[in-house]
Amino acid sequence: MRHMSKTMHKIWNYKWLYIMLVPVISYFVIFKYIPMYGLVMAFKDYNVFKGISGSQWVGFEIFRKIFSNQNFWNSIRNTFLLNLLTLAISFPFTIIVALMLNEVVSGKFKKVIQSILYLPHFISWVVVASIVVNLFSQNGGTINLFLSKMGLSSIPFLSNNGWWIFTYVISNVWKEIGWGTIIYLAALTGVDETLYEASYLDGASKFQRLIYITLPAIKSVIVVMLILQISKMMTIGLDAPLLVGNKKVMEVSEVISTYTYRMGIEQAKYSESTAIGLFQSVVNIVILFFADKFAKLIGEEGIL
Repeated sequence: MRHMSKTMHKIWNYKWLYIMLVPVISYFVIFKYIPMYGLVMAFKDYNVFKGISGSQWVGFEIFRKIFSNQNFWNSIRNTFLLNLLTLAISFPFTIIVALMLNEVVSGKFKKVIQSILYLPHFISWVVVASIVVNLFSQNGGTINLFLSKMGLSSIPFLSNNGWWIFTYVISNVWKEIGWGTIIYLAALTGVDETLYEASYLDGASKFQRLIYITLPAIKSVIVVMLILQISKMMTIGLDAPLLVGNKKVMEVSEVISTYTYRMGIEQAKYSESTAIGLFQSVVNIVILFFADKFAKLIGEEGIL
């Protein structure tokens, strides 16, 4: 009873902090936990008129149906491929950009560059897709017009599978690379300056200080960010592939999110789309556990 009284007293002392948590907790409860009830649709032959509770229970029949569909496996392949290529390019480039920004001496110039790099993150994919089409379109696109003036043949950036993947990856990297530097820049501020001073007195070059001081100091942050990125290998936002993709490149642009959209919204197959979403979440969790386990095997703390 005495322990309970102390606990209530502490809660009362920090009541405003707890009150500030109410909107956040409410958001997760209302929009994250309560909708999880809808996952049972993946195990039912959902009928919009009967509702979730009134629909017939079919067990894993829905999963057998989607697993036997070749288009589903193609969407998984494309999701992994696009995420892997984006990660392979954006992850090291983000670290490199952060290291370069960290070396900028002028505070005003650094803020200007950071603002320019951060800006694309806040631009809607609807706008970015319009920019991509205007730049990379084979007929009338800025890049192809420039190539034609140089006497070179036009490149089908948006109608050829290989070139479309290239365009998609480059667009994603351009949009998010600046925003991704924030955490690394924050980690770099915590590096002990005396280490740099000691290494400078010992005659170490800038590159040597980078390799032996800077990168080891932020290694744990790099590993955590890599784990978080790997855990989303089965997830791609709907906006980018839907807006930049087209029927000519459907073979590589159809990812899980667009496939689920077409199944659920266009074809009204709610049970199938729910099952795909559940499968996607389970795979992401499994990948997260394996990535965290690997991080711990190499001596890092991981995130779990």
